[in-house]
Amino acid sequence: MKQLFNFLSVIVVIIGALFLGSSYYWYSPFFPKVMKAVAVVHPTQGNTASGVVVFEHGENGVLVTAKLQGLTPGEHGFHIHEFGDCACPDANCAGSHFNPKNKQHGGPDNQQRHVGDMGNVHADDQGNAQLEYVDPLITLNGPLSVIGRTVIVHEKRDDLVSQPTGDAGARIGCGVIGIAK
Repeated sequence: MKQLFNFLSVIVVIIGALFLGSSYYWYSPFFPKVMKAVAVVHPTQGNTASGVVVFEHGENGVLVTAKLQGLTPGEHGFHIHEFGDCACPDANCAGSHFNPKNKQHGGPDNQQRHVGDMGNVHADDQGNAQLEYVDPLITLNGPLSVIGRTVIVHEKRDDLVSQPTGDAGARIGCGVIGIAK
């Protein structure tokens, strides 16, 4: 009888741990919500793209503010990729576009798009780019959060149509998205 009691106690503890772990992940009712995140973009090998991208929780989505430099003049694809890894020279270790809902690639204004599709940034003649917009799909909390993923700046313009990545070319800048104060 004592062995059965011990066995059932272990089962109860395991179920409780699983429940509490999933509650934290899915609901986080006892933990503060992330309100702001930041990615510091560093150049990939042989490139000069750098800058800062800030994500701020808002009423209608997440405000994305980017200030980048070291780009060639013109448009550059700008995406959130699935893994928080910029350690390899070409940033391919960051994986594909963040696409948790398995949608087709598109522009930031499209109804059907990857969560990570942020369109393009436009660099001026000095190679500087600024962008500010509210993204209704990006989240900083819950299972679809962008925290711990990467921001990637591409060498070419994202055509917003070609599958699966918009034909934006090589990855010239990479930054991991982390929680900010």
